Amino acid sequence: MASIRTTRPRAVKGTRGRGLALHAALVAGLLLSAFPFYWAVIMSTHTTSEIFSYPPKLLPGPHFLENARSLFDNIDFFGSMANSLLVAGSVTFLVLFFDSLAAFVFAKFAFPGKNLLFALLMVIFMVPAQLAAIPQFVIMAKLGWIGSMTSLVVPAAANAFGIFWMRQYMKGAIPDELLDASRIDGAHFLRQYWHVALPVVRPGLAFLGIFTFMGQWNDYAWPLIALTNPDNVTLQVALSQLNGTHGTTDYGMVMTGALLALVPLLIVFAVGARQIIGDLAKGAVK
Repeated sequence: MASIRTTRPRAVKGTRGRGLALHAALVAGLLLSAFPFYWAVIMSTHTTSEIFSYPPKLLPGPHFLENARSLFDNIDFFGSMANSLLVAGSVTFLVLFFDSLAAFVFAKFAFPGKNLLFALLMVIFMVPAQLAAIPQFVIMAKLGWIGSMTSLVVPAAANAFGIFWMRQYMKGAIPDELLDASRIDGAHFLRQYWHVALPVVRPGLAFLGIFTFMGQWNDYAWPLIALTNPDNVTLQVALSQLNGTHGTTDYGMVMTGALLALVPLLIVFAVGARQIIGDLAKGAVK
């Protein structure tokens, strides 16, 4: 009994020590991850000369509104943001529909050539998107879509990653018995997809929606190529116009624009993360 009494406190102390070390590592990782965002906030409240001063400014300054006014005077910030919202929102909706529909077929149905088509999908998944820029531009030009938002939305309406992700998620999340029961009740394919599959895979859809929206919102190369009208550009292309020449860039204004461009992403991430956590909690309770 004496040996048990002496070893138990040591075990408890060891567990507490490991727990404290783990929490310290998590806090350090959080601070390192949050520092770039904090530094962007600091830079957006100072002038360019103050940003490059030594020692560096570590507290917010009084120039945020001044930088914001300069930003709005130099570019059509809200018009470009509306373009980005239109493109990112449309692409996200289409990707969620088409990718989940294709993934449902790959995950739960057998058909001739299924393995070959999935292997082809994986090959497409591994090909860099930059290789398709020139052929894609030629196709958009022949369709007469260059310069319009259609050239951004239609090519991104479905992607290999989304199909692969949802296929893997559906294989484990949707029991075959559930689909068999729906077939016995007379549910056709689209009804199985809409009423049986989608309610089960909402956490996977939420992740794919966040991932797709962020990718489209931050896309710069293809909108720069496809949107030939400088008055009809997305936000990332508009922000790039703030870079001056011969060292005359107003970095306070640039960082203010970058900071304001993060607001929609934070909103989408907060909504999507709540959806993921809420659905996982409901599934755990069930």
